[in-house]
Amino acid sequence: MSKTYTITAALPYTNGPIHIGHLSGVYIPADIYARFLRITGNEVVYICGSDEHGVPITIKAKKENKTPQEIVDRYHKNIEESFNKFGISFDNYSRTSAKIHHKTASDFFLKLHDNGSFKEITSEQYYDKEEKQFLPDRFLLGTCPKCGFEESYGDQCEKCGTSHNASDLIDPKSSISGNVPSLKSTKHWFLKLDMFQDFLKKWILEENKNYWKSNVYGQCKSWLDDGLKPRAVTRDLDWGVPVPVDDADGKVLYVWFDAPIGYISSTIEWAEKNNKSWEKYWMDEKTELVHFIGKDNIVFHCIIFPSMLKAHGEYILPKNVPANEFLNLEGSKISTSKNWAVWLPDYLEDFPDKQDVLRYVLTINAPENKDNDFTWKDFQNRNNGELVSVLGNFINRVVVLTKKYYESLIPDPNTLLSVDNDVINSANESILKIEQLISNFKFRDACTEFMNIARLGNKYLADEEPWKVIKDNPERVKTIIFVSLHLSSILAVVAEPFLPFTSQKIKNILNYKNHNIDWSWKNLKQKQFIVSNGIKINEPELLFSRIEDSEIQYQIDKLKDNI
Repeated sequence: MSKTYTITAALPYTNGPIHIGHLSGVYIPADIYARFLRITGNEVVYICGSDEHGVPITIKAKKENKTPQEIVDRYHKNIEESFNKFGISFDNYSRTSAKIHHKTASDFFLKLHDNGSFKEITSEQYYDKEEKQFLPDRFLLGTCPKCGFEESYGDQCEKCGTSHNASDLIDPKSSISGNVPSLKSTKHWFLKLDMFQDFLKKWILEENKNYWKSNVYGQCKSWLDDGLKPRAVTRDLDWGVPVPVDDADGKVLYVWFDAPIGYISSTIEWAEKNNKSWEKYWMDEKTELVHFIGKDNIVFHCIIFPSMLKAHGEYILPKNVPANEFLNLEGSKISTSKNWAVWLPDYLEDFPDKQDVLRYVLTINAPENKDNDFTWKDFQNRNNGELVSVLGNFINRVVVLTKKYYESLIPDPNTLLSVDNDVINSANESILKIEQLISNFKFRDACTEFMNIARLGNKYLADEEPWKVIKDNPERVKTIIFVSLHLSSILAVVAEPFLPFTSQKIKNILNYKNHNIDWSWKNLKQKQFIVSNGIKINEPELLFSRIEDSEIQYQIDKLKDNI
C-alpha cells in the first residue's frame, strides 16, 4: 500500500563545496532511499537546502574580507549546481537565508516562547575584548573535556564527536584572535531540554530500540544516561535569524535551532510552488519522516530537534534517523581546512560522464557501520572490474547478440528449460532482497545484490553459449536471448536508485517505452516479463569506459599537491 514520506538530508554548510564524505554519509543514501520509494509507488517529498547561518560562515567571511551574504551566495550556487549535475533528486533545495525560512523559524520560536518551553538565563559567557564580541561555539577552540583533543570547538569535538557546552572546554581561546577570552554577562533563551528526558527515553530507548541503527541508538543513550540539561537556542551574533522578541538586539537563533526548521521551510516553499498542502508532510501521523545525517549530527536530530517538535505540539516525529559513520580518504581523515578531500565540483569536471561510477563506489564502500576508506585505486578497480566488466559487459553482450541474430528485434521465446527458470527465479529473489535491504537502510548490501543480477546474467550467457548453439539449435537461442533481455530489463529498473544515469541508458537501449507492459517495480515483483517480443531495441552503447592508470595517478598527485 502506498505511503507518504518526508525525506530530509542534512543541510550542508555554505562555507565550502560538497566533498565525497558528504555524499557517502548523507546525500547518496538519502537519494537511493527517495528514488526507491518513488519507483515502488509511494508519495515522496525529498527535502534539503543550504545552511547559511553557521558560525563557520562568519569566520570565512572575516578571513576573505567579505560579507556573510556574499559567502553564502557563492557556495549556495556551487552546491546546488553540483547536486543537480550529480543527479541528487531533491524535490526542493532551499536556503536558510530565504524570507520564508526566517518567517518559519521565527514563528516556531515564538510558539515555543509563548507556551513556556524556554527559560531565560543570564550568564557569563566568553568574550573577545579585542574583537569586541561574544564567542559562541565555533569562535572558541580548546581542549575537549571528553577525549583531550586540543582543537575542539565550543559546541562539539570533531575527533570524538561529543557535543558539549562552551563552558565545558578546557583552556579555551578565541578562534578569531587567539586571545584568552574573558567572561561577560549576557542573556539567552534556553530550551528546557530536561523536560523531555522521560519522553525521549521512552521514545528512543524503548520504542525505537529495535529499529534505529546501533550507532544512533548508542549515542542517544549516552546523552540520556548523562541527563539532559537546558540548552541555549540563541547566540550573540549579527548574522542569522534575529530573535523575534523584545530585548533581543544583537541576538540570533542558534544555528542548531534554526537549521532543522529549514526542512520545514523548504517543504513549505516546495508546497507553495506546487499548489500543495505542506502540513500533510509534517503534521499527518500517517506520514513517515526520515532524517538522513552524518554521525556528528545525531544528537541534534535525535534529541534536540524532536524535543523542539514535541514542544511545538503539532508536528510528527521522525520514524528513523539513519546516520553513517565517517569516510576517510587514502588512509587519512578528510579535512577541508587541509584541503584533503575530493571535491564534487572537481570530480564532475574531471569525470563529467561518470556520476554513477562515484555513486556506485561510495555506495558499495559506504561507512554504514564503521569508518571506511576511499582510495583512487579502489575507485579504478571498482569501475574496471565491476561496472565495465560485469554490468556493462552483460548489457552490451545481450544487445550485440540481439542485433547480430535478430536485427535487434526481441525474439519470441520457446519453452523455458529448468536452467532458464532457475536464473529467472534467482533474479526474482534478488529483487525481493533488494527491496528488503533498502527498506532497512542497508544500501551497501542492496547494491551488492543488484550487481549480483548482472553476475547472474554473465554466468547464464557463459554457460548457455548461444554463439555455439545458434547453428544446431536456433530455436533454443531465441529463448536464451529473451531470458537475457529479461534480466537486462530487471537491471534497468532496479538500477534506478543506485545508478540513475545508467538506468536511463539501459532503458533507452532496450526501447522501454514501446513495450506492452509498464517497466515498473510493481510488475517486476509480480514476476512478469516486462520485455515484449517483436519490439526493436536500439543500437548497442557502452555504459561504462575503463579508467586508465594515468587518470588515477593524476588524481593522487592533485590530492597531494593540494595539501
